[in-house]
Amino acid sequence: MIKNSTPNEITTQVVQYLKEAKRNELQLLLDELHPYDIANLYEMLPDKHRNRFLSFLSIAQLADILQELDKEQQQNLLNKLDAKKAVHVMDEMDNDDLANLLEDISPENKINFLAKMKKEESQVVQDLMNYPPETAGRLMTNRYVWIPQHYTVKDVMVKLREYAEIAESINYLYVINEEKKLTGVLSYRDLILSEPNQQVKNIMYERVISVTVDTDQEHAAQIIQRYDFLAVPVVNHDHVLVGILTVDDMIDVLMKEATEDIEKLSASGKDIDFDTKAPVAAYRRLPWLILLLFIGLISGTIVSTFEETLEKVVALAFFMPMIAGMTGNTGTQSLAVVVRGLTTRDINKVVIAKIIFRELLVGIIIGVTCGILISVIAYIWQGSPILGLVVGSTLVVTLIIGTLAGTIIPLILHHFKIDPAVASGPLITTLNDILSLMIYFGIATIFISHLM
Repeated sequence: MIKNSTPNEITTQVVQYLKEAKRNELQLLLDELHPYDIANLYEMLPDKHRNRFLSFLSIAQLADILQELDKEQQQNLLNKLDAKKAVHVMDEMDNDDLANLLEDISPENKINFLAKMKKEESQVVQDLMNYPPETAGRLMTNRYVWIPQHYTVKDVMVKLREYAEIAESINYLYVINEEKKLTGVLSYRDLILSEPNQQVKNIMYERVISVTVDTDQEHAAQIIQRYDFLAVPVVNHDHVLVGILTVDDMIDVLMKEATEDIEKLSASGKDIDFDTKAPVAAYRRLPWLILLLFIGLISGTIVSTFEETLEKVVALAFFMPMIAGMTGNTGTQSLAVVVRGLTTRDINKVVIAKIIFRELLVGIIIGVTCGILISVIAYIWQGSPILGLVVGSTLVVTLIIGTLAGTIIPLILHHFKIDPAVASGPLITTLNDILSLMIYFGIATIFISHLM
Protein backbone atom coordinates (compact mmCIF):
# COMPACT_ATOMS: atom_id res chain seq x y z
CA MET A 1 0.00 0.00 0.00
CA ILE A 2 2.82 2.44 0.79
CA LYS A 3 5.69 0.68 -0.97
CA ASN A 4 6.36 3.45 -3.50
CA SER A 5 4.79 6.34 -1.61
CA THR A 6 6.81 9.40 -0.68
CA PRO A 7 6.80 10.75 2.92
CA ASN A 8 4.55 13.63 1.80
CA GLU A 9 2.07 11.23 0.23
CA ILE A 10 2.02 9.08 3.36
CA THR A 11 1.47 12.17 5.51
CA THR A 12 -1.45 13.22 3.31
CA GLN A 13 -2.98 9.75 3.60
CA VAL A 14 -2.57 9.74 7.39
CA VAL A 15 -4.27 13.15 7.68
CA GLN A 16 -7.18 11.79 5.64
CA TYR A 17 -7.51 8.75 7.94
CA LEU A 18 -7.42 11.01 10.99
CA LYS A 19 -10.14 13.27 9.61
CA GLU A 20 -12.35 10.28 8.81
CA ALA A 21 -11.49 8.48 12.08
CA LYS A 22 -10.34 5.36 10.19
CA ARG A 23 -8.38 3.79 13.04
CA ASN A 24 -8.00 0.33 11.49
CA GLU A 25 -6.78 1.67 8.16
CA LEU A 26 -4.26 3.89 9.95
CA GLN A 27 -2.94 0.95 11.96
CA LEU A 28 -2.51 -1.13 8.80
CA LEU A 29 -0.47 1.70 7.30
CA LEU A 30 1.66 2.13 10.44
CA ASP A 31 2.33 -1.62 10.62
CA GLU A 32 4.33 -1.26 7.42
CA LEU A 33 6.51 1.56 8.78
CA HIS A 34 9.66 1.43 10.89
CA PRO A 35 9.50 3.36 14.21
CA TYR A 36 11.87 5.95 12.74
CA ASP A 37 9.46 6.55 9.84
CA ILE A 38 6.51 6.85 12.23
CA ALA A 39 8.45 9.40 14.30
CA ASN A 40 9.31 11.31 11.13
CA LEU A 41 5.65 11.16 10.12
CA TYR A 42 4.65 12.60 13.50
CA GLU A 43 7.06 15.52 13.01
CA MET A 44 5.67 16.21 9.51
CA LEU A 45 2.04 16.27 10.66
CA PRO A 46 0.46 19.71 11.17
CA ASP A 47 0.15 20.54 14.89
CA LYS A 48 -3.64 20.38 14.80
CA HIS A 49 -3.54 16.67 13.87
CA ARG A 50 -0.81 15.50 16.25
CA ASN A 51 -2.97 14.93 19.34
CA ARG A 52 -5.45 12.82 17.40
CA PHE A 53 -2.61 10.86 15.80
CA LEU A 54 -1.14 10.06 19.22
CA SER A 55 -4.53 8.93 20.52
CA PHE A 56 -4.67 6.32 17.72
CA LEU A 57 -1.30 4.77 18.68
CA SER A 58 -0.71 1.87 21.03
CA ILE A 59 1.53 2.16 24.08
CA ALA A 60 4.23 0.17 22.29
CA GLN A 61 4.08 2.45 19.25
CA LEU A 62 4.28 5.55 21.44
CA ALA A 63 7.35 4.14 23.19
CA ASP A 64 8.98 3.33 19.85
CA ILE A 65 8.56 6.78 18.32
CA LEU A 66 9.48 8.52 21.59
CA GLN A 67 12.87 6.80 21.41
CA GLU A 68 13.40 8.09 17.86
CA LEU A 69 12.70 11.78 18.57
CA ASP A 70 15.17 14.41 19.74
CA LYS A 71 14.92 15.66 23.32
CA GLU A 72 12.83 18.72 22.55
CA GLN A 73 10.27 16.70 20.60
CA GLN A 74 10.24 14.05 23.32
CA GLN A 75 9.24 16.66 25.88
CA ASN A 76 6.55 18.02 23.56
CA LEU A 77 5.12 14.55 22.99
CA LEU A 78 5.07 13.71 26.70
CA ASN A 79 3.24 16.95 27.42
CA LYS A 80 0.49 15.84 25.03
CA LEU A 81 -0.11 12.62 26.99
CA ASP A 82 -1.97 12.36 30.26
CA ALA A 83 0.16 11.35 33.26
CA LYS A 84 -1.13 7.77 33.45
CA LYS A 85 -0.51 7.07 29.77
CA ALA A 86 2.93 8.68 29.93
CA VAL A 87 3.92 6.32 32.74
CA HIS A 88 2.77 3.28 30.72
CA VAL A 89 4.83 4.50 27.77
CA MET A 90 7.90 4.87 29.98
CA ASP A 91 7.46 1.33 31.27
CA GLU A 92 7.59 0.15 27.66
CA MET A 93 10.71 2.14 26.68
CA ASP A 94 14.22 0.74 26.66
CA ASN A 95 15.75 1.57 30.02
CA ASP A 96 18.81 3.31 28.62
CA ASP A 97 16.68 5.55 26.40
CA LEU A 98 14.39 6.34 29.32
CA ALA A 99 17.32 7.26 31.57
CA ASN A 100 18.53 9.65 28.88
CA LEU A 101 15.04 11.17 28.57
CA LEU A 102 14.65 11.71 32.31
CA GLU A 103 17.90 13.70 32.47
CA ASP A 104 16.12 16.75 31.08
CA ILE A 105 12.94 16.48 33.17
CA SER A 106 12.51 18.57 36.30
CA PRO A 107 13.42 16.73 39.56
CA GLU A 108 9.79 16.83 40.73
CA ASN A 109 8.43 15.26 37.54
CA LYS A 110 11.26 12.77 37.44
CA ILE A 111 10.49 11.54 40.97
CA ASN A 112 6.78 11.43 40.17
CA PHE A 113 7.25 9.37 37.00
CA LEU A 114 9.67 6.92 38.64
CA ALA A 115 7.31 6.42 41.59
CA LYS A 116 4.39 5.51 39.31
CA MET A 117 6.34 3.18 37.03
CA LYS A 118 6.61 -0.56 37.55
CA LYS A 119 8.89 -1.11 40.52
CA GLU A 120 11.37 -3.30 38.65
CA GLU A 121 11.63 -0.95 35.66
CA SER A 122 11.91 2.10 37.89
CA GLN A 123 14.75 0.58 39.90
CA VAL A 124 16.72 -0.35 36.80
CA VAL A 125 16.40 3.18 35.41
CA GLN A 126 17.47 4.72 38.71
CA ASP A 127 20.50 2.40 38.79
CA LEU A 128 21.47 3.53 35.28
CA MET A 129 21.16 7.18 36.23
CA ASN A 130 23.58 6.65 39.12
CA TYR A 131 26.40 6.02 36.63
CA PRO A 132 28.31 9.07 35.34
CA PRO A 133 27.13 10.57 32.04
CA GLU A 134 28.82 9.34 28.84
CA THR A 135 29.87 6.01 30.35
CA ALA A 136 29.00 2.44 29.40
CA GLY A 137 26.99 2.09 32.61
CA ARG A 138 24.70 4.96 31.67
CA LEU A 139 24.06 3.61 28.15
CA MET A 140 23.74 -0.13 28.81
CA THR A 141 20.50 -2.09 28.78
CA ASN A 142 19.48 -4.98 31.02
CA ARG A 143 17.35 -6.54 28.28
CA TYR A 144 19.68 -9.32 27.22
CA VAL A 145 19.81 -13.09 27.53
CA TRP A 146 22.20 -14.67 30.02
CA ILE A 147 22.60 -18.41 30.58
CA PRO A 148 24.29 -20.57 33.24
CA GLN A 149 27.31 -22.48 32.01
CA HIS A 150 25.81 -25.86 33.00
CA TYR A 151 22.86 -25.43 30.58
CA THR A 152 22.53 -27.67 27.56
CA VAL A 153 21.77 -26.34 24.09
CA LYS A 154 18.21 -27.60 24.52
CA ASP A 155 17.85 -25.66 27.79
CA VAL A 156 19.11 -22.50 26.08
CA MET A 157 16.59 -22.80 23.24
CA VAL A 158 13.76 -23.10 25.77
CA LYS A 159 14.94 -19.95 27.56
CA LEU A 160 15.37 -18.09 24.28
CA ARG A 161 11.77 -18.75 23.30
CA GLU A 162 10.73 -17.29 26.65
CA TYR A 163 12.88 -14.14 26.63
CA ALA A 164 13.54 -13.38 22.94
CA GLU A 165 10.55 -11.03 22.80
CA ILE A 166 11.85 -8.68 25.50
CA ALA A 167 15.58 -9.00 24.77
CA GLU A 168 17.13 -6.13 22.81
CA SER A 169 19.55 -8.53 21.12
CA ILE A 170 19.86 -12.32 20.90
CA ASN A 171 22.83 -12.39 18.54
CA TYR A 172 25.07 -13.18 21.49
CA LEU A 173 24.21 -15.16 24.62
CA TYR A 174 26.32 -14.39 27.68
CA VAL A 175 27.39 -17.20 29.97
CA ILE A 176 27.72 -16.65 33.74
CA ASN A 177 28.78 -18.80 36.69
CA GLU A 178 27.13 -19.21 40.08
CA GLU A 179 28.43 -15.80 41.19
CA LYS A 180 26.95 -14.16 38.06
CA LYS A 181 30.43 -13.40 36.75
CA LEU A 182 30.89 -13.36 32.98
CA THR A 183 32.70 -16.54 31.91
CA GLY A 184 31.93 -16.89 28.22
CA VAL A 185 29.89 -15.94 25.18
CA LEU A 186 27.94 -18.00 22.68
CA SER A 187 26.72 -16.76 19.32
CA TYR A 188 23.26 -17.64 18.08
CA ARG A 189 24.86 -19.22 15.01
CA ASP A 190 27.01 -21.57 17.10
CA LEU A 191 23.98 -22.46 19.18
CA ILE A 192 21.82 -23.67 16.30
CA LEU A 193 24.73 -25.64 14.82
CA SER A 194 25.34 -27.56 18.08
CA GLU A 195 23.79 -30.81 19.27
CA PRO A 196 20.86 -30.44 21.69
CA ASN A 197 22.59 -32.30 24.54
CA GLN A 198 25.90 -30.42 24.39
CA GLN A 199 26.67 -28.30 27.43
CA VAL A 200 27.20 -24.58 26.98
CA LYS A 201 30.55 -24.61 28.81
CA ASN A 202 31.92 -26.96 26.15
CA ILE A 203 30.99 -24.81 23.13
CA MET A 204 31.26 -21.26 24.45
CA TYR A 205 34.11 -18.83 23.78
CA GLU A 206 35.94 -18.16 27.04
CA ARG A 207 37.87 -15.14 25.81
CA VAL A 208 35.20 -12.47 26.12
CA ILE A 209 35.83 -8.87 25.17
CA SER A 210 33.89 -6.65 27.56
CA VAL A 211 33.86 -3.14 29.01
CA THR A 212 33.38 -1.92 32.56
CA VAL A 213 30.56 0.30 33.75
CA ASP A 214 32.84 3.36 33.90
CA THR A 215 34.34 2.90 30.42
CA ASP A 216 34.00 6.07 28.36
CA GLN A 217 31.21 5.78 25.79
CA GLU A 218 33.49 6.70 22.89
CA HIS A 219 35.97 3.98 23.81
CA ALA A 220 33.14 1.44 24.08
CA ALA A 221 31.89 2.49 20.64
CA GLN A 222 35.37 2.08 19.21
CA ILE A 223 35.54 -1.49 20.57
CA ILE A 224 32.29 -2.40 18.82
CA GLN A 225 33.58 -0.74 15.65
CA ARG A 226 36.98 -2.41 15.88
CA TYR A 227 35.66 -5.95 16.34
CA ASP A 228 32.48 -5.58 14.24
CA PHE A 229 30.34 -6.58 17.21
CA LEU A 230 26.58 -6.18 17.32
CA ALA A 231 26.77 -5.90 21.11
CA VAL A 232 29.35 -5.90 23.89
CA PRO A 233 28.84 -7.01 27.52
CA VAL A 234 29.25 -4.57 30.42
CA VAL A 235 30.64 -5.78 33.76
CA ASN A 236 31.26 -4.15 37.12
CA HIS A 237 34.64 -4.14 38.82
CA ASP A 238 33.97 -7.64 40.23
CA HIS A 239 33.42 -8.87 36.66
CA VAL A 240 29.72 -9.44 37.32
CA LEU A 241 27.61 -9.08 34.17
CA VAL A 242 25.29 -6.07 34.58
CA GLY A 243 24.22 -5.18 31.04
CA ILE A 244 25.09 -4.91 27.35
CA LEU A 245 25.75 -2.14 24.86
CA THR A 246 24.17 -2.55 21.43
CA VAL A 247 25.50 -1.34 18.10
CA ASP A 248 22.57 1.04 17.47
CA ASP A 249 23.36 2.98 20.65
CA MET A 250 27.05 3.05 19.79
CA ILE A 251 26.35 4.47 16.34
CA ASP A 252 24.52 7.31 18.10
CA VAL A 253 27.59 7.82 20.31
CA LEU A 254 29.95 7.99 17.33
CA MET A 255 27.66 10.49 15.62
CA LYS A 256 27.52 12.60 18.76
CA GLU A 257 31.28 12.55 19.21
CA ALA A 258 31.84 13.46 15.56
CA THR A 259 29.37 16.31 15.94
CA GLU A 260 31.22 17.60 18.99
CA ASP A 261 34.49 17.50 17.04
CA ILE A 262 32.92 19.58 14.27
CA GLU A 263 31.58 22.05 16.82
CA LYS A 264 35.01 22.45 18.38
CA LEU A 265 36.60 22.88 14.97
CA SER A 266 34.12 25.47 13.71
CA ALA A 267 33.12 27.18 16.98
CA SER A 268 29.47 26.93 15.90
CA GLY A 269 28.14 26.23 19.39
CA LYS A 270 26.52 23.15 20.86
CA ASP A 271 23.12 21.72 20.02
CA ILE A 272 22.39 23.69 16.84
CA ASP A 273 20.51 21.67 14.25
CA PHE A 274 17.85 22.17 11.58
CA ASP A 275 15.13 22.64 14.19
CA THR A 276 16.86 25.29 16.32
CA LYS A 277 15.14 28.69 16.28
CA ALA A 278 17.06 31.54 14.64
CA PRO A 279 17.41 33.72 17.78
CA VAL A 280 18.72 30.73 19.77
CA ALA A 281 21.16 29.74 17.03
CA ALA A 282 22.39 33.33 16.74
CA TYR A 283 22.78 33.64 20.53
CA ARG A 284 24.92 30.49 20.65
CA ARG A 285 27.17 31.62 17.79
CA LEU A 286 27.53 35.33 18.47
CA PRO A 287 30.04 35.06 21.35
CA TRP A 288 32.62 33.32 19.15
CA LEU A 289 32.04 35.70 16.26
CA ILE A 290 32.41 38.79 18.46
CA LEU A 291 35.65 37.32 19.80
CA LEU A 292 36.91 36.69 16.26
CA LEU A 293 35.82 40.22 15.34
CA PHE A 294 38.30 41.67 17.83
CA ILE A 295 41.00 39.25 16.68
CA GLY A 296 40.34 40.56 13.14
CA LEU A 297 40.92 44.10 14.41
CA ILE A 298 44.34 43.10 15.72
CA SER A 299 45.34 41.66 12.33
CA GLY A 300 44.26 44.97 10.78
CA THR A 301 47.09 46.80 12.54
CA ILE A 302 49.53 45.04 10.20
CA VAL A 303 47.96 46.75 7.19
CA SER A 304 48.03 50.11 8.95
CA THR A 305 51.85 49.99 8.96
CA PHE A 306 51.67 50.82 5.26
CA GLU A 307 50.28 54.26 6.15
CA GLU A 308 52.55 56.14 3.79
CA THR A 309 51.54 54.04 0.79
CA LEU A 310 47.84 53.99 1.67
CA GLU A 311 47.73 57.50 3.10
CA LYS A 312 44.36 58.39 1.65
CA VAL A 313 42.61 55.10 2.52
CA VAL A 314 44.48 53.94 5.59
CA ALA A 315 41.31 53.82 7.71
CA LEU A 316 39.63 51.62 5.14
CA ALA A 317 42.67 49.35 4.86
CA PHE A 318 42.61 48.86 8.63
CA PHE A 319 39.23 47.09 8.48
CA MET A 320 39.89 44.96 5.38
CA PRO A 321 41.22 41.80 7.13
CA MET A 322 38.47 41.99 9.75
CA ILE A 323 35.66 42.16 7.18
CA ALA A 324 37.09 39.34 5.07
CA GLY A 325 37.80 37.24 8.16
CA MET A 326 34.36 37.75 9.71
CA THR A 327 32.65 36.83 6.43
CA GLY A 328 34.67 33.63 6.28
CA ASN A 329 33.90 32.86 9.91
CA THR A 330 30.13 33.06 9.43
CA GLY A 331 30.36 30.92 6.31
CA THR A 332 32.38 28.27 8.15
CA GLN A 333 29.89 28.17 11.02
CA SER A 334 26.93 27.67 8.67
CA LEU A 335 28.94 25.06 6.79
CA ALA A 336 29.47 23.03 10.00
CA VAL A 337 25.76 23.07 10.85
CA VAL A 338 24.69 22.06 7.33
CA VAL A 339 27.31 19.31 6.95
CA ARG A 340 26.24 17.84 10.28
CA GLY A 341 22.59 17.96 9.20
CA LEU A 342 23.39 16.26 5.89
CA THR A 343 25.05 13.46 7.85
CA THR A 344 22.41 12.92 10.51
CA ARG A 345 19.02 13.35 8.82
CA ASP A 346 17.12 12.94 5.57
CA ILE A 347 16.95 15.96 3.28
CA ASN A 348 13.91 17.11 1.30
CA LYS A 349 12.66 20.40 -0.16
CA VAL A 350 10.84 21.39 3.02
CA VAL A 351 13.93 20.86 5.17
CA ILE A 352 16.14 22.73 2.69
CA ALA A 353 13.78 25.72 2.56
CA LYS A 354 13.55 25.76 6.35
CA ILE A 355 17.31 25.72 6.95
CA ILE A 356 17.97 28.41 4.31
CA PHE A 357 15.33 30.70 5.82
CA ARG A 358 16.64 30.00 9.33
CA GLU A 359 20.21 30.81 8.31
CA LEU A 360 19.03 34.01 6.59
CA LEU A 361 17.55 35.14 9.92
CA VAL A 362 20.74 34.11 11.70
CA GLY A 363 22.80 36.13 9.22
CA ILE A 364 20.61 39.20 9.74
CA ILE A 365 20.81 38.95 13.55
CA ILE A 366 24.57 38.39 13.56
CA GLY A 367 25.17 41.01 10.84
CA VAL A 368 23.20 43.75 12.57
CA THR A 369 24.80 42.99 15.95
CA CYS A 370 28.38 42.97 14.66
CA GLY A 371 27.69 45.86 12.26
CA ILE A 372 26.49 48.14 15.06
CA LEU A 373 29.44 47.12 17.25
CA ILE A 374 32.09 47.82 14.59
CA SER A 375 30.37 51.10 13.59
CA VAL A 376 30.71 52.38 17.14
CA ILE A 377 34.36 51.30 17.25
CA ALA A 378 35.12 52.99 13.90
CA TYR A 379 33.41 56.21 14.99
CA ILE A 380 35.24 56.33 18.33
CA TRP A 381 38.59 55.53 16.71
CA GLN A 382 38.39 58.03 13.79
CA GLY A 383 35.62 60.38 14.90
CA SER A 384 33.97 59.83 11.52
CA PRO A 385 30.33 58.73 11.38
CA ILE A 386 30.70 58.14 7.62
CA LEU A 387 33.53 55.67 8.22
CA GLY A 388 31.39 53.92 10.81
CA LEU A 389 28.50 53.76 8.32
CA VAL A 390 30.70 52.32 5.56
CA VAL A 391 32.34 49.67 7.72
CA GLY A 392 29.16 48.77 9.63
CA SER A 393 26.89 48.49 6.58
CA THR A 394 29.53 46.49 4.74
CA LEU A 395 29.76 44.05 7.66
CA VAL A 396 25.97 43.64 7.81
CA VAL A 397 25.74 42.78 4.10
CA THR A 398 28.81 40.53 3.98
CA LEU A 399 27.85 38.55 7.09
CA ILE A 400 24.41 37.84 5.62
CA ILE A 401 26.01 36.76 2.35
CA GLY A 402 28.65 34.70 4.16
CA THR A 403 26.02 32.89 6.21
CA LEU A 404 23.91 32.10 3.14
CA ALA A 405 27.00 30.97 1.20
CA GLY A 406 27.94 28.59 4.01
CA THR A 407 24.41 27.19 3.87
CA ILE A 408 23.64 27.01 0.15
CA ILE A 409 27.01 25.93 -1.26
CA PRO A 410 27.25 22.63 0.71
CA LEU A 411 23.61 21.87 -0.21
CA ILE A 412 24.44 22.37 -3.90
CA LEU A 413 27.56 20.21 -3.62
CA HIS A 414 25.55 17.52 -1.82
CA HIS A 415 22.98 17.59 -4.65
CA PHE A 416 25.74 16.88 -7.17
CA LYS A 417 27.14 14.03 -5.02
CA ILE A 418 30.23 16.01 -3.99
CA ASP A 419 31.30 15.69 -0.36
CA PRO A 420 30.49 19.14 1.13
CA ALA A 421 32.75 18.57 4.12
CA VAL A 422 35.78 18.34 1.84
CA ALA A 423 34.97 20.85 -0.87
CA SER A 424 32.89 23.54 0.83
CA GLY A 425 35.53 25.12 3.08
CA PRO A 426 37.98 26.40 0.44
CA LEU A 427 35.17 27.37 -1.93
CA ILE A 428 33.26 29.34 0.70
CA THR A 429 36.43 31.05 1.95
CA THR A 430 37.47 32.13 -1.55
CA LEU A 431 34.03 33.36 -2.61
CA ASN A 432 33.46 35.19 0.65
CA ASP A 433 36.83 36.96 0.41
CA ILE A 434 36.07 38.14 -3.12
CA LEU A 435 32.51 39.22 -2.36
CA SER A 436 33.37 40.96 0.91
CA LEU A 437 36.14 43.06 -0.68
CA MET A 438 33.98 43.96 -3.68
CA ILE A 439 31.14 45.09 -1.41
CA TYR A 440 33.52 46.93 0.91
CA PHE A 441 35.20 48.98 -1.81
CA GLY A 442 31.90 49.44 -3.64
CA ILE A 443 30.30 51.09 -0.61
CA ALA A 444 33.51 52.99 0.18
CA THR A 445 33.59 54.37 -3.40
CA ILE A 446 30.12 55.84 -2.94
CA PHE A 447 31.28 57.75 0.16
CA ILE A 448 34.92 58.37 -0.88
CA SER A 449 34.54 62.14 -1.08
CA HIS A 450 33.23 62.30 2.46
CA LEU A 451 35.97 59.96 3.73
CA MET A 452 38.77 62.07 2.20
